[in-house]
Amino acid sequence: MELAVKDQTGQVVETVSVDDEWLEGVEENTHLLYLAVKAFLDNQRLGTAKTKTRGEVRGGGRKPWPQKGTGRARHGSIRSPIWRHGGIVFGPRPRSYYHTLSKKERRKALFLALREKIRTSSLILVEKITFPLPKTKEGVRFLEALQTRGKVLIILQSADASVSRVFSNIPDVTVKPVHEITAYFILNADWVIMEKEAFLSLLEVWGYGG
Repeated sequence: MELAVKDQTGQVVETVSVDDEWLEGVEENTHLLYLAVKAFLDNQRLGTAKTKTRGEVRGGGRKPWPQKGTGRARHGSIRSPIWRHGGIVFGPRPRSYYHTLSKKERRKALFLALREKIRTSSLILVEKITFPLPKTKEGVRFLEALQTRGKVLIILQSADASVSRVFSNIPDVTVKPVHEITAYFILNADWVIMEKEAFLSLLEVWGYGG
């Protein structure tokens, strides 16, 4: 398979060859993609939700009324869980939702996600992404030249503050260096724009040098 490499005006300048047998050699694994996305989203959770038990709620140190003689049900504290403003039974406590996949699983999930973009022609390779001035209009012109729409993920070979600044005010555009990319970012985007060197570095990680 030949993947076109474009310049920033949308013109094809060269191609990158990828072996079809290698590209199709890994079987589909939707469950692995689910686990990769779930792990990413779970790891964003702070886990700081907390409610107070009857021992933590303020007040309630005194018995509200005598045990006998009032005709009312017996109670020992106004902070009992059955009272309004009382403690919470089995409420959330601070915890960590963090979990991760193995390195092999993460790499495979990333490969499957990127392969799906190749199959649907939603991956655009660009020779180099750079702008003379960090202006939003430059980013808009760049996206229009590549005819993208919806959510766009731009993957750079390395972090570039000036490129990030160009797209910072454009809705639904995310800029990431290649070493920060996970399956979630790719699956969450309608279009993936990737620098040629970033794509080749991923091929090297996956053990394909062609």
